[in-house]
Amino acid sequence: MKIALIGSHGVGKTTLCFELAARLKRRNVDVEIVREVARRCPLPINQDTTLSAQEWILHSQMMMEIEAAASHEAVLCDRSVLDNYCYMVHAAGAQKIWERVLDYWLRTYDTLIHVPTWVRPTYDGVRAVDAGFQEQIELLLEGMVTARALRPVRLDPDQRDSWGEQIEAMLLPRLEPTLPLFPPDAD
Repeated sequence: MKIALIGSHGVGKTTLCFELAARLKRRNVDVEIVREVARRCPLPINQDTTLSAQEWILHSQMMMEIEAAASHEAVLCDRSVLDNYCYMVHAAGAQKIWERVLDYWLRTYDTLIHVPTWVRPTYDGVRAVDAGFQEQIELLLEGMVTARALRPVRLDPDQRDSWGEQIEAMLLPRLEPTLPLFPPDAD
């Protein structure tokens, strides 16, 4: 199972991702986190990003997702290719070739969870803090979700304290299938 948290920067995806991983690990689920790859990009990011930087990020994201899924039962992605593509579009406009890759790759996620913009970004040494930039990325993301008829799980910003619990409850039936009421007789 591959789950991706989507949303603009600075809204708490990373914190929620770690909380979800801890919750699943406590239930003995073999889970791996694909951390946000933009932080390791050797090229400019945020408002100064380039097409090359965003291509590096998208390639890296997909590679890390493949690697994680090859050896773990559940994969939590702190971002998806969709979010990363929004930054590419913001910097360089729509890219036909990446649109095709994006549409193909989106099918590899079992669940998209939209973390809403409920707080303005704070500086952490990497993250852009311009609220206008955060909003532009969120608008691009919403447009792409609508254009692709995606149906992410949408978190309520007024229920932040229970997001982890809500998502855990939603995921558990898929990770822990119900056992048969009457198991087959052993011979």
